[in-house]
Amino acid sequence: MASTNPAFSRNPAFAAPGSAAATRTLSDSELNDLYNAPAAGSQDTGRMSYEDTIAKTALSFGILVVAAVASWILTPTFGFLPILAAIVGFVLAMVNIFKKQPSPGLVLAYAAVEGLFIGGISMIFERIYPGVVLQATLATVVVVGVTLALFASGKIRASKRATKVFMIAMIGYVVFSLVNVGMMAFGVTDNAFGLRSADFFGTGIPFGVVIGVLAVIMAAYSLVLDFDSIQRGVQNRAPRVYGWSGAFGIMVTVIWLYVELLRLFALSRR
Repeated sequence: MASTNPAFSRNPAFAAPGSAAATRTLSDSELNDLYNAPAAGSQDTGRMSYEDTIAKTALSFGILVVAAVASWILTPTFGFLPILAAIVGFVLAMVNIFKKQPSPGLVLAYAAVEGLFIGGISMIFERIYPGVVLQATLATVVVVGVTLALFASGKIRASKRATKVFMIAMIGYVVFSLVNVGMMAFGVTDNAFGLRSADFFGTGIPFGVVIGVLAVIMAAYSLVLDFDSIQRGVQNRAPRVYGWSGAFGIMVTVIWLYVELLRLFALSRR
């Protein structure tokens, strides 16, 4: 099942074996190296493995956390830091997505910049809604942990039908988010969360809470697709450097999940 995360979907190393994507951009020599090499393992340092990908992911998140702590401290003095980090992070994300070969330096730079963004907005949310950061952090760990456990046990897998539904929901979510940002930017609404602050059909529940729950479900399924892509990368005997693509893809999804949970818990306080 092809992943919708561009960190994986644009990369033939994570394509299903024998598919057109797996052979579209690889040369004959690269294909020969990819499919004839021995299976990845602890003794095969030239091939992508679960252990190596986990280590790269842990390092990336370690840098992200350190940068987040620094941003938490610096943001009260340098209020522009989260906005600047968001812009630079977006640029680095695009570079990592469209780069043919994974770059460890660019992936780690993305982790550091996103840490500055996450730390800054977390500090702002915490000042307005005390305790919300702890809630969002714990919820993120739980969602990631449960999703990984279910995937590892084989109880949850990506399917073509579910992925089609996910894609439709994602397109709708992106369109809604763009419209909401546009309305806030042009002063159509002065609510802190824009349309998300609106009442959901007279229920007293902010519309953003409903959207947030759906987004968390989509992020969890996106994690399943990411895990599936990493599994295929190992099975395809992709070069070890592609472990950085795995780390980058997981970071993108987990950051999205955390931001959605942070906003969800903030809206629930209202």
